[in-house]
Amino acid sequence: MIWSKEETLPRKELEALQLERLQETVTRVYDRVPAYRKKMDDAGIKPEDIKTLSDLSKLPFITKQDMRDNYPFGLFAVDRDQLVRIHASSGTTGKPTVVGYTENDLKTWTDCVSRIACMGGASSHDVAQICFGYGMFTGALGLHYGLENIGAAIVPSSTGNSQKQIMYMQDFETSLLVATPSYALRLAEVAREMGVDPIRDLKVKIALVGSELLTDAMREEMHKYWGKDILITSNYGMSELMGPGVSGECLEHCGMHINEDYFIPEIIDPKTGEVLPVGEQGELVITCIKKEGLPLIRYRTKDITRLFYEPCKCGRTFCRMENLSGRSDDMLKIRGVNVFPSQIEEVILGIAELGPHYEIILEREGYLDKLTVKVELAQSTDSFSKLEQIAGEVRARLKTMLGLDAKVLLESPNTLQRFEGKAKRVKDFRFKE
Repeated sequence: MIWSKEETLPRKELEALQLERLQETVTRVYDRVPAYRKKMDDAGIKPEDIKTLSDLSKLPFITKQDMRDNYPFGLFAVDRDQLVRIHASSGTTGKPTVVGYTENDLKTWTDCVSRIACMGGASSHDVAQICFGYGMFTGALGLHYGLENIGAAIVPSSTGNSQKQIMYMQDFETSLLVATPSYALRLAEVAREMGVDPIRDLKVKIALVGSELLTDAMREEMHKYWGKDILITSNYGMSELMGPGVSGECLEHCGMHINEDYFIPEIIDPKTGEVLPVGEQGELVITCIKKEGLPLIRYRTKDITRLFYEPCKCGRTFCRMENLSGRSDDMLKIRGVNVFPSQIEEVILGIAELGPHYEIILEREGYLDKLTVKVELAQSTDSFSKLEQIAGEVRARLKTMLGLDAKVLLESPNTLQRFEGKAKRVKDFRFKE
């Protein structure tokens, strides 16, 4: 189902709308946000210089550091009394990034999430269990209001107490699950421990997953636990831009449609900042063109992807972003080699004897980096030769994939840490005293 007519606008009409909204947004932030005005003045750019969409590349970038430097409300384009909602990041790596919404912003957010929910197969007939943490995190409330807006019944169960989550799924006949991919796997694991078969005994038919990278290998792993018929679609967003609802995967599974009437995407070289040609992989940059409270312009997401503008079989004309390859700030430099955790995950999930839970440990011995991968076995075994065979296969595949040697530690089932929110699988001890 297509939620709104804007999703099928002809490209020419869409670009005319984008330009109109871009020009208005640039003028507004220049007039109302001193930090933006200084950045634009330093770059020698005035609002009237934005005459075409291609002129967007003349504008300076905004980064998470800019948000921290202007904490809490320095980048806002409205007075505080116009805000009706405030969210913030955890601030674990510095000052929190604060985001705010006017009444119109909340309507926009709800509309965007309703679109991506419908793209992902949701309907008014669903009972949607939201297993994201409620609070300052935008994910839970974003999906809550978007799904409620299309008529779905909401079970706001949040995270934690996984056995009770399974009870709710049974008693309320949950048909749609909202969770991170890793927590969706954990719930299936807990169900089995309770003697509940997720495929036979539960009625979950759709999983709208987000907040974590969904690789093809992880999607296949989810099918193993939840059944081959479950519809798994990925959606994308971040608090700085709005929350969930920036883009979502349709039933064709050929990338996530970006809500281009609200967001203009670009792909840049993460090192030079140069805009790359269509189809090339690089860092995603997003400009918000309809937000009132915090209309970020050319925000560097640090997420690595590529864009496609070919028409989609689903009928939507919005461009699509490829499922993320990783984040530029998640990339690990190991003995001079660029490594994304998703590459290691792909190897692990491609070996039948291994489960989906793993840890990546980085240490330094002398002047050399040491890579260790801990991974759980799918089933326990007392056969030493079997364990050696599995570990050897993991090492060989990692060597082929990364060009690096790694130490592989096989752990018993159900021993590594589980995550209810976004999984944190990398432990880097190389630069700690």
